[in-house]
Amino acid sequence: MSLFSITGAQLAFGHVALLDRTDFSIETNERVGLIGRNGAGKSSLLKIVAQLIVPDDGVSARQQGLVTAYVPQEPVFADGETVFEAVASGLAAGRALLDEFNTVTAQLAETHESSQYDALLVQMTNLQAKLDAADTWQWSARVETLLTQLALDGNALVQTLSGGGQKRVALGAALVARPDLLLLDEPTNHLDFDGMRWLEELLIAQRASVLFITHDRSFLDRVATRIVELDRGRLLSFPGNFGAYQVQKAQQLEVERIENAKFDKLLAQEEVWIRKGVEARRTRSVSRIGRLVEMRTERAQRRSVQGNLKLNASQAEKSGKLVAELNEVSKSYDARVLIKDFSVTVTRGDRIGLIGPNGAGKTTLLKLILGTVPPDQGQARTGTQLHIAYFDQMRARLDPEQTLLETISPGSGERNRLLLAQLFARPSNVLVLDEPTNDLDIPALELLEELLAEYDGTVLLVSHDRTFLDNVVTSVIVAEGGGGWREYVGSFTDWQIQHARAAQSAPAGATKNTGAPASKDRAADRPIQRALKLSYKQQQELSALPAKIAALEAEQKAINEQLVEGSIFMQDAQQGARLAERHAQIEDELLAALERWQALEAK
Repeated sequence: MSLFSITGAQLAFGHVALLDRTDFSIETNERVGLIGRNGAGKSSLLKIVAQLIVPDDGVSARQQGLVTAYVPQEPVFADGETVFEAVASGLAAGRALLDEFNTVTAQLAETHESSQYDALLVQMTNLQAKLDAADTWQWSARVETLLTQLALDGNALVQTLSGGGQKRVALGAALVARPDLLLLDEPTNHLDFDGMRWLEELLIAQRASVLFITHDRSFLDRVATRIVELDRGRLLSFPGNFGAYQVQKAQQLEVERIENAKFDKLLAQEEVWIRKGVEARRTRSVSRIGRLVEMRTERAQRRSVQGNLKLNASQAEKSGKLVAELNEVSKSYDARVLIKDFSVTVTRGDRIGLIGPNGAGKTTLLKLILGTVPPDQGQARTGTQLHIAYFDQMRARLDPEQTLLETISPGSGERNRLLLAQLFARPSNVLVLDEPTNDLDIPALELLEELLAEYDGTVLLVSHDRTFLDNVVTSVIVAEGGGGWREYVGSFTDWQIQHARAAQSAPAGATKNTGAPASKDRAADRPIQRALKLSYKQQQELSALPAKIAALEAEQKAINEQLVEGSIFMQDAQQGARLAERHAQIEDELLAALERWQALEAK
């Protein structure tokens, strides 16, 4: 059942139409990922659905009594506001009804005139019905329950929280209203890996439909049941998750290319015909001339696929084999230990990702490796012939007072793209990228991945984009708590598997040696275990695991084929959503089964 729909939507700022006579709808139990280039109009569409702005034209319809909740990219809170107050603001309308009910009740108790009494009684009855429907009587308990679910301290001041904490508060203010439709603009901004996983599970478990904007491809893959792309003013719908969208989008672009080529060939033939000699012009068909005029107009109005940013990395001469070496280094700020007894060697050509929660000290560790800050203890040294290009998380290297031409020529028109262009224009053999994926759209992310794949130097990367890390790095350095860090060989996904395996199979009470440098051999990363004999039950479990894993893989393959093909969403949208959720569950079950198999084999 459609919760919201709009037909023939038009919206323009300046001469470019963000929405160009397009249609959109969202159904019950859908989780729709809205994607598109930066500036395409995604946030504007979200605000139209939230009734914050009105389109220039179009007919919209909303389900009667539809409750929507909108969470912007950067939520704004009042100075001095507590977490409880901020979350409770999501019930402002219901609390206003309750205040009105209490006022009417008090007036009713003091009124003796029968006509006024009857009018107040009717008003009180209507208010009571609205409060029952909204379940607002126990609003305070409702807020407290949600705060517990979100692991938030209601007495804390919102302004003292991290970006991730403030994002949780904003989500709490939206969820406390129990919306039918949840609207999220870049919900993963400021969230670390644990926060993203928490949000994924929260949205999958929600009864509400969700329309969300994100450039995080892993998040789209896990959460979305349908992808809607805003492309050149049109909204294109693709059933399934992001992986299914990629297959369907490639097919759609190829069809569009062929159709445009056919059209252009016919137009060229008609242009030749209209320019023939006098005899040919005497016998011209009036209708054919009219068709040519229409074709010219249609060709002029065609909005071609927007080209991507073009970048080429300027590379300096090779650095020395050693890029940096840390030996038992420690670093603290204000009595807080960020790095303790950590050792690592970075050699030419390494592609290392730094992973950890917000505030763990990733940027500090980067600076220790680069030699820009000294350690409190231990030795740090850098190699020779280093030409470092640094992409700053805070974008400090970009002067906002300069024009695009003054910053870089030619410019790309967006702040992050400008900084990346400036970065890659400088000859380097060490690239340091501190949160480079923030605010980049998906085409720009894919371009950056291709560029880094071709880069011949060393890459040090801090990012919360799981897909980006998987596609770029060859090892990761992970914060493991208490100032401990450890290097793991492989990508982000490889680390997850190794970390889960080590946590499951390590002897109880064993302590981690996070200070020792990690081996580049995968075998060396496996935890040392005592030689144990398997019980009969464990032997039976081990024997059954290969068949279980094969069955899960076969089920996942079958579901993936249905999702990619897409017709299941047209025939039964709810079944399609269930299959998408099952696909994500199988991934977790496979990982658990493989880890268990590995643990039993090790014994």
